Amino acid sequence: MARLKEIVIDCDIPSRVARFWAAALDGYQVMPYDDAELARLAAMGLTPKTDPTVMVDGPGTRLCFHLRQGERPARNRVHLDIAASDRRQEVERLLSLGATFVRETDTYTVLNDPEGNNFCVTSE
Repeated sequence: MARLKEIVIDCDIPSRVARFWAAALDGYQVMPYDDAELARLAAMGLTPKTDPTVMVDGPGTRLCFHLRQGERPARNRVHLDIAASDRRQEVERLLSLGATFVRETDTYTVLNDPEGNNFCVTSE
């Protein structure tokens, strides 16, 4: 059985929206960047301010602010990520409940719920 991992919010400027919600929600903060992450961003010509994915952590579900790509109708503004110890088995279970397959990467599988809303299944 899967657990809610994070809520993903598509943004035009992820760092700006992440800072807003970190300040708006009690106990939440933008997750700090360690030296390795700063170096990874720099290698791509990015900074924490231009990072396409900014994480906000707190006492509840983690929030992920992600650079919106594509036209708004082509993407959800908000979607759920769920984690499972056996991603493939969980995907099969969700498909049997009425989800439909969209695509898969090495680290996550994108499905649609019965009304066509995207969500991702990740490994724990």
